[in-house]
Amino acid sequence: MTGYLSGIAAITVDCADPVSLAHFWRGLLGGEISGPDEDGVITVAVAGGPNLDFAPVPESRTVKNRLHLDLRSTDFDGAVAQAIALGATRAPDLYDGDDWQVLRDPEGNEFCVLRP
Repeated sequence: MTGYLSGIAAITVDCADPVSLAHFWRGLLGGEISGPDEDGVITVAVAGGPNLDFAPVPESRTVKNRLHLDLRSTDFDGAVAQAIALGATRAPDLYDGDDWQVLRDPEGNEFCVLRP
């Protein structure tokens, strides 16, 4: 049975600095930035995927993310290097293997770069 929903419009990330985080993710994934809207949310419209919304919140992140993005790559080493150049950091405390690379964005949100 199909429900009444038609898909995912956006993945929203709570953050301290929506503008900076939106620019990091746009640098990594491409797309167009819009906003802020009346609530201060900045949107990155990513081609072929749901939008990424960055919403300002007063509290900081305190635990490991319950949801994270797994990003496909065509050049694994190049993708990891690009993410680090944009401000990501490696997260070997979460996974230190060869199948993928766990990184943290500039606000500490985890994401993975997958091998082709």
